[in-house]
Amino acid sequence: MRLRIIGACVVVAALAIAGLVWANWARIAVAVAPNKVAAQSRSEAARQADELFWQTFHGGRYDEIQPALEALTAAYLETPDDAVTASHIAWLHVWRVSERSRLAAIPATITDDIRVSRRYFHEAVELNSADARYLGFLASMTLAEGTIDKEEATLRRGYYMLLDAIRAWPEFNLFTGGFVLSQKPAGSDQFKEGLEWQWRTLDLCAGGTVDRANPDYAKYMTLETKEGQKRVCWNSWIAPHNFEGFLLNMGDMLVKSGDWQTARKIYANARLAREYPTWPYRDVLEERVKSAVANVASFNAPAGGDKPVMMINSKFACMACHQQ
Repeated sequence: MRLRIIGACVVVAALAIAGLVWANWARIAVAVAPNKVAAQSRSEAARQADELFWQTFHGGRYDEIQPALEALTAAYLETPDDAVTASHIAWLHVWRVSERSRLAAIPATITDDIRVSRRYFHEAVELNSADARYLGFLASMTLAEGTIDKEEATLRRGYYMLLDAIRAWPEFNLFTGGFVLSQKPAGSDQFKEGLEWQWRTLDLCAGGTVDRANPDYAKYMTLETKEGQKRVCWNSWIAPHNFEGFLLNMGDMLVKSGDWQTARKIYANARLAREYPTWPYRDVLEERVKSAVANVASFNAPAGGDKPVMMINSKFACMACHQQ
């Protein structure tokens, strides 16, 4: 009997050890799997899909997102090692969920766009980690997914990922992060941090400290550049009205904080852009200046009704910067 018990124990121990060995081998096998290698050239399908992407995106053709997604996804399936194609798929999903207020009825499944976008931005980061814009967008979608799931670990992962992105390219990702945090309650530490990030963006782009009591940006307009990291401070082919859109969002955040006086000065700086007369949303900004006092309550109220909403919750959350 004693020998049987000992024999059984040996078998159990052997099985346990075998299980551990198998589990370790499984982890090792996954760990040593080769990474995808980014494509060195782009396919004709990818180039054609990109052309359709920009026509749709710059044209503000929200109703044509799905055909553009079909073309991009087909190109991705052909060459799944193309970071640009992956990022453009992600962006269309971001656009669809960000400007969902355009829809007559918003389906619950619109949140799936956040999850799909996060997956494709993850792919873009894996294929081209040198572009910190991808990391900033991935962080934003991770935060959004964590918010949907009410999952603290995901929220923390997204936040620290965002800090990494800011360190890599502050002129770009301070705005990205602040824009995401503009949804938080005005009295929260997250919202205050997001607003501070907008001021830091202005300082970085100006190469000095902008006067917060009188933030007149006129004297800095000669610094406009199309080169280097500071190119994202200004308008470009990718974002034809980036300058105006940034100031619209920052003004909205200041209004939400209760500082409508400074918000009016920030809004007014958008008029300094050469492209301002052709900006599709200049009437929105002009109305913001007039309604700044009333909008303090509107921007802090629960969503719903016909009251004005902040840029991040509007029909122009993306298009304020990107529509031609």
